[in-house]
Amino acid sequence: MEPLGTCTALLVIGIISLLLLSAIWNSKVYRKGKMPPGPTPLPIVGNVLQLKGKHWDEEFSKISEKYGPVFTLYLGTEPVVVLHGYEAIKEALIDQGHDFSARAKIPLVDKVRQGKGMAFSNGKTWKQMQRFSLTTLRNFGMGKKSIEERIQTEAQYLLEQLHDTKGQPFDPHHLMTYATSNVICSIIFGKRYGYDDKKFQALIALSEENLRIFTSIWGQLFNAFPALMEWVPGPHQHVIPNYVKYREYILEEAKEHRATLDPNSPRDFIDCFFLRMDQEKHDEASEFTMENMVNCSMDLFGAGIETTSFTLKYGLLILQKYPEIEAKVQEEIDQVVGRSRMPGMADRGQMPYTDAVIHEIQRFISIASVAIPHAMVKDTPFRGYVIPKGTTIFPVLTSVLHDDKEFPNPKEFDPGHFLNEDGTFRKSDYFMPFSAGKRICAGEGLARMELFLFFTSILQNFKLKPTTDPKDIDITPVVKPIGRFSRPYKFCVIPR
Repeated sequence: MEPLGTCTALLVIGIISLLLLSAIWNSKVYRKGKMPPGPTPLPIVGNVLQLKGKHWDEEFSKISEKYGPVFTLYLGTEPVVVLHGYEAIKEALIDQGHDFSARAKIPLVDKVRQGKGMAFSNGKTWKQMQRFSLTTLRNFGMGKKSIEERIQTEAQYLLEQLHDTKGQPFDPHHLMTYATSNVICSIIFGKRYGYDDKKFQALIALSEENLRIFTSIWGQLFNAFPALMEWVPGPHQHVIPNYVKYREYILEEAKEHRATLDPNSPRDFIDCFFLRMDQEKHDEASEFTMENMVNCSMDLFGAGIETTSFTLKYGLLILQKYPEIEAKVQEEIDQVVGRSRMPGMADRGQMPYTDAVIHEIQRFISIASVAIPHAMVKDTPFRGYVIPKGTTIFPVLTSVLHDDKEFPNPKEFDPGHFLNEDGTFRKSDYFMPFSAGKRICAGEGLARMELFLFFTSILQNFKLKPTTDPKDIDITPVVKPIGRFSRPYKFCVIPR
């Protein structure tokens, strides 16, 4: 019996030690400034087990019911302040935008980006890359006629591919991705690719795989426990090899651009970057380096294809479930545009129902359920708390897009959410699919234009035919911690 008694004593000592460790940990946690309250974290793992395998935005909503719109969670040993609801997010990202404008440290991203580029950088790098990228996009027509013509041209190629399906069932994923990819490729690389181009397909596959990893539970576990996950086999180990291949492709394009560069006639983003590099070649502190070129190109490419193509794919699924909404959009297209010309951005102001449907698709699906994490620029008083410099901030965008006071029955798909009683379009400050404030998505204008022109071009020419009864179509999202994506599906398009 003595060995049993020894085991029992050791077990009791172990439990007491764990409880003491937990007490020390929790007292240490809550001594850090006047941080917002939140659920009690476990030692080392924090609140990770509470979130594992769930839609994080839904779990955040439950936690906010107890702790309010601003609360603290721990992902591993790192505190995260969660902002839930329109008022809290507006107050932070807009009213106190500068204080909340830093980009949080995201270990899986930092592993490959090392603070370079636009989307995941800070300080001087971010300011200069953001300013240069936005200026270059505007110069190449973001929000202007020239970009509209590029999208319309690509829409023609997409329509040809849809005609080639000959009314047979197909998965729209690749076609939507290739179409949106070619628009941003025309801006970055100055050219479009055939949909059967193997190099083009490989580049997109790399981007998509890394997105899947970043939004998966593997990605989130790496961000919470980077030192441990470095040694754990899994999909997250593919990120570096994918990045290397992605980088090699952009450097290959850059080499061709450098050899044919005409300073008097820049063709695209890479040309403009080279010209700026040449202007600052004697400045050792210049941010215009090859690494920033590569990473800015990746930022634009990712932002330019992923959310837009996924929104198109998800939106087409939703319209199959509601054929009466599809028919009403087509009626408006016929009245305003007709069948003899392509839709243009000038038509949008006369198409309030179509505009409302596209806004409702973005609101309903809330693809980026949690914005790319922010961080505090300095110790900041906020709503009676003090959030320390460097603390990670999670703005929960779904909590704004699904606000039940602004959007009655928010989990129901209803274009009426964006229509006034007289049928005119209704704007809403709660429409934040691209986030808000200083870190709002740089490609918002391009994405809005693509969604309108691609949706209207498809519906002008085709009727959507599902492969199952519309009432059986499942439009609930696939489970991802920080993203909401449609389930795989096939459908048919029938020429009108």
